[in-house]
Amino acid sequence: MSRTLAPPLRSDAHPRRPDARRDARSVRAAYRSFLVDGVLPPGIHPVVADSWRRSVHSGVDPEGPRTESTLAHDDLVAYRQAHPLAGVMPVVRELVVDAAADDGLAVAVSDDAGRLLWVEGSRALRDAVERVGFVEGSVWREERVGTNAPGTALAARRAVQVLGAEHFSRPVQAFSCTAVPIHEPGTGRVLGVLDVTGRQSAASGVVLSLVRATVLSLERELAERAAAATTATDRSGTVPAAPPDRGPELFVLGTTPLLRAPDGLEHRLSLRHAEILALLAAHPRGLSADELAVLLHPGALSDVTVRAEVSRLRRVAGPLLAGSRPYRLARPLRTDADVVRDRLAVGDVRGAVDAYRAPLLPRSGAPAVEHLRAELAAELRAAVVSAGDADVLDAWTRTDDGAEDHAAWTRLQRVADHGSPLWVRARAHLDLLDDELG
Repeated sequence: MSRTLAPPLRSDAHPRRPDARRDARSVRAAYRSFLVDGVLPPGIHPVVADSWRRSVHSGVDPEGPRTESTLAHDDLVAYRQAHPLAGVMPVVRELVVDAAADDGLAVAVSDDAGRLLWVEGSRALRDAVERVGFVEGSVWREERVGTNAPGTALAARRAVQVLGAEHFSRPVQAFSCTAVPIHEPGTGRVLGVLDVTGRQSAASGVVLSLVRATVLSLERELAERAAAATTATDRSGTVPAAPPDRGPELFVLGTTPLLRAPDGLEHRLSLRHAEILALLAAHPRGLSADELAVLLHPGALSDVTVRAEVSRLRRVAGPLLAGSRPYRLARPLRTDADVVRDRLAVGDVRGAVDAYRAPLLPRSGAPAVEHLRAELAAELRAAVVSAGDADVLDAWTRTDDGAEDHAAWTRLQRVADHGSPLWVRARAHLDLLDDELG
């Protein structure tokens, strides 16, 4: 894969000029007011304001971050060698580390729990940030450290820049940083964060553009590696052939619902239309407009509103919808949630976890959809924990639902070989969860 080498990060040594909302003096005054009386003056960047509130709620001490690592050096080395981002670290070094070192900046790559796996770049800057605990193996989750680019990027699931005074912990306010989450191709799961830390220039527009471009390169590299692995599997003949007669399919796992027609044509669905189709798929005998209104939002929707939504849905679903008294599906509609359940039914727990790309319509607040979501997650979790297979437990803890599942992490540490990368990974995450629960 061709890659473009990084330009100088300082952009002629002129950092991004902060706007009025992010002027250091104004931010410091707002910070003092927030800590003293709990009132947040207007003008603070919304991402920072939300992070400050979360930091207070988590009980973060503004006088000192809790970044200590409970992993021994050998355990950390084993853990990061087995991490999915280990294979793309050469790309990170090629695109950003060398340029960062020349410009007095440090580059860090964390895992999905905020643990810094690699910290490289300027030796002088690394010595400086080491004094606030920004070292390999340390944990920079918001719950421990408060507002900081790597931790806040994980909490907000977006690119984040934090200028010095915007950090929640005072010892960290001497630094600025830019961080962007790195996603796993295909699933969208966050694997970790790429961060550039330094003085004011580390939060410039140039650095943000470079970090974003580098993350795109990393995600492309990960996608190419996954495709190559899939091709190799195809050649081995171990992948089962797709069923010859494919009916309509509904994809509701994740935030981008799709309806695939039998001819293969895909239609993007609004959240409301996906909710309606998911509920009709779960109630093959049909639902009246009144019943749909109650299942979607009791007391908030009228049957007239539901009829209007179904009318608009017909333009997308066409002959898939039949009748109106009650509304029902003209033919069975298979969902990707059904794939998960089918694999569970034949005892293929690992296959079920692989098929479970994300929770069912996670943005939906409809009570009936929330029930479907919780039911599917509970069925899968019960099968995973009961199976007691290290490979299955490892896959489950990499999902959004499994990431905070204390019982699954405990089970994984118990069944994994002592001292193996899986055992170290489980121990590291259990330490984090225990610390947060404690």
